[in-house]
Amino acid sequence: MSYIDQPALAVLREFTITNTEALQNASLLLGGQQALRATINIIDDLGKARVLTRRLQADLSRLYELLSLTHVHDLARPEAGHFAMIDPAWSGVEDICLLSDQLSDLIDAFGDHPGEQDVLPLVA
Repeated sequence: MSYIDQPALAVLREFTITNTEALQNASLLLGGQQALRATINIIDDLGKARVLTRRLQADLSRLYELLSLTHVHDLARPEAGHFAMIDPAWSGVEDICLLSDQLSDLIDAFGDHPGEQDVLPLVA
C-alpha cells in the first residue's frame, strides 16, 4: 500500500513539512537535544514511510505528549526542567499550543479512520 492510499500519512506528512522548523524548535525547548533528535527522526520517517506504522504512530504520540506538556509535572523527566525555564507569558507558548492542538486534531481524525485497520488510536 502506498502513502497515497493512506490519507492519514499524507496529511501527517504535510503537517510536519509545513511545521518542520516550529516542531523542531518546540521539541528542543520542551525536551532538549534528545527530543529534538526524536522529532527530526519523525519528520524523516514520515517523509520516507509508505504506510503509517504502529512505531510511527507511537513516535507521533510521544511528540504530542511533549507538545501538550503531559510529563512536565514528573520531576524525574527532563521535560520538567525544560518547562521550568519557560516564561508562560512568552509569545512562543501560544505557537506551541497551536502545534499541539493541530497534532491532536490529526491524531483524532485518523485514529479510527475507516479502511485503515492497522492504524491504532494515537492518544488514549
